[in-house]
Amino acid sequence: MQAVWELPILLFSFIEMAKKQGILKVQGSEIRLYREQKEDFISLTDIARKFNPKTGQLILNWLRNRSSISFLGAWESLHNPNFNVLEFENIKNQTGDPTFTLSLTEWIEKTGALGIRSKKGRYGGTYAHQDIAFEFLSYLSPTFKLYVFKEFQRLKQLDEAKKQEALGWNLKRMLTKVNYTVHTDAIKEELIPPRVSGQGFIYAGEADILNVAVFGLTAKFWRQQNPDLKGNIRDYASTEQLLVLANLEAVNAELIRMQLSQDERADILNQAAIKQMQSLLTSRSLPKMEDPKRLGN
Repeated sequence: MQAVWELPILLFSFIEMAKKQGILKVQGSEIRLYREQKEDFISLTDIARKFNPKTGQLILNWLRNRSSISFLGAWESLHNPNFNVLEFENIKNQTGDPTFTLSLTEWIEKTGALGIRSKKGRYGGTYAHQDIAFEFLSYLSPTFKLYVFKEFQRLKQLDEAKKQEALGWNLKRMLTKVNYTVHTDAIKEELIPPRVSGQGFIYAGEADILNVAVFGLTAKFWRQQNPDLKGNIRDYASTEQLLVLANLEAVNAELIRMQLSQDERADILNQAAIKQMQSLLTSRSLPKMEDPKRLGN
């Protein structure tokens, strides 16, 4: 079985890998972008197409501009430890000369630049790190740059909201179920004698041990107090409460195997719930997650 503490890491990795490519739709133009190592790269080819069908020539005109070269050199110096500064200075000194030419391939190969790259294939083209892409937009049209920036920020906020929702809700449900097999197997092995009926009553009793330890009331009492709410008590628990529940299910299974009585286990679980909740609420290293539902709301 996957360890409980590894689940947040696995889920976060899944979210990070999902939807690495996207499209910005701005004023009738579609601008592709993709994410690599948590950095966004935007298609200069798609940006240039807004202004001129000869996209490659437009990009090269910008690349040969002295101010563009200066910006690219500054960016690479900040982000690229292997940037060839001497070769960059040589290129920079040639800008302004009427015989000066520079291709994208030459820029990358001579300086070891990382901020601009070329992708081949059906969805290929020239891509640049978002910082450089917005500098290219400033060169072409400051107004269009603002529209692209606004849409880019909107998509970033939307992605962040989806991550928070996934981590704050789906993860909660996963954590409460991850130890279910361990928990119920322990009850079957240690509590249920052969040919005993009333299995549902025993399981309900065991579930209420955890409910009382964490929530201070049974599921039945909660339903009586909240007749208009759909679902069960755990559907309205906070993130912290569900994290504690997931941990206590494993603890309870071990206590069952130790053949402790229900009263003994209830006391131990309640003390553990209090201590874990205090740790969760005072920890500064844990991310704050929004709860879509709250107990009793």
